[in-house]
Amino acid sequence: MMKVFLLGLALLRVDSLMYPAAISPQDPTLLIGSSLTASCSVGADSSLRAEDLYWTLNGRRLPAETYEALSATTLSVTISSLNGSQQQSGDNLVCHSKDGGILAGSCLYVGLPPEKPTNISCWSKNLKDLTCKWTPGTEGETYLHTNYTLKYKLRWYGRDNTCQQYHTAGQYSCHIPKDLALFTPYEIWVEASNRLGVAVSEVVMLDIVDVVTTDPPSNVHVSRVGDLEDQLSVRWSAPPALKDFLFQAKYQIQYRVEDSSEWKVVDNVGNQTSCRLAGLRPGTVYFVQVRCNPFGIYGSKKAGIWSDWSNPTAASTPRNGRAAGVCEPKNGEHNNTLRRELKQFFGWMRKHGSSYGCANLSIKMYDQWRVSLQKSHKTRNQVLSGDKS
Repeated sequence: MMKVFLLGLALLRVDSLMYPAAISPQDPTLLIGSSLTASCSVGADSSLRAEDLYWTLNGRRLPAETYEALSATTLSVTISSLNGSQQQSGDNLVCHSKDGGILAGSCLYVGLPPEKPTNISCWSKNLKDLTCKWTPGTEGETYLHTNYTLKYKLRWYGRDNTCQQYHTAGQYSCHIPKDLALFTPYEIWVEASNRLGVAVSEVVMLDIVDVVTTDPPSNVHVSRVGDLEDQLSVRWSAPPALKDFLFQAKYQIQYRVEDSSEWKVVDNVGNQTSCRLAGLRPGTVYFVQVRCNPFGIYGSKKAGIWSDWSNPTAASTPRNGRAAGVCEPKNGEHNNTLRRELKQFFGWMRKHGSSYGCANLSIKMYDQWRVSLQKSHKTRNQVLSGDKS
């Protein structure tokens, strides 16, 4: 359509030398649902008359009953209940001579005023910058091009500043790279404007230290826990970019099996930089990711903002030693199995726990018992397999 219109403008320059014409109004802006009456006038010295003219809108000829000859050289057209422009560059209203030549053209901009932007959210990467995004008003920019401008200033003093780096975190976003103050609230808002007006968002107030996020944890390592077939150990390093700042941190882990897209999240990691995943499937590859929330920067009381997830790190659990064909306990037998394992554990404690003393009872002793139990199962299964052969 644009190519056709540009070609038409080129022809207009040729035709206008022979048949000078003008459309009024030129390039109007109108609300959806309104009506327009436009006129096309040729020069008095032209051989063309009003009855030699016709109108098109976006290449489609308008019906003759919408025309009116205002004079011997002027033909008007009335278009009622205008729909929104089909393209943001405007709809093409063109006056033609009877042989199809283009005499004059006008762009119609039909739409709605912008709506107030909403849902402004901002974050600072390691206290060095500020990025904000927002949600636009839907109807306001469906038909007309709409400009968005993010503005900010210190709350109690200072002048308005305009953000310059747009579309850095999506279509409706802007990045402020430097020259930001800490411990002083900012006022932030977004202005939307098009040919039919301006709309201003609500003002958001924030302090940079309250909206800090950081890089994903680095040096993520996932490894086996000895011969334990249902556990993996995860270790990582705290974000180095915040090492010089006073802050707390909390971490989350998510993991999934190799052949699944469903992640399971571990929320209660706290501020430690290691965690043991338990209850895993033996002989299975797992992908693990970690993220960080650096809250409490310089004593901030806000909840903090989660970083992106680290790149996936893979590791596999050991295979179990069960012989093929050994049945798993039925659902109703799980309680009996647990009671039997606890009885075995306490028997093992009476035999091996005296050297540790009650004060040294820990998860490590339980792990040692699990390893010895798995080894005894493997030995028994090997004997059973030998008897069958």
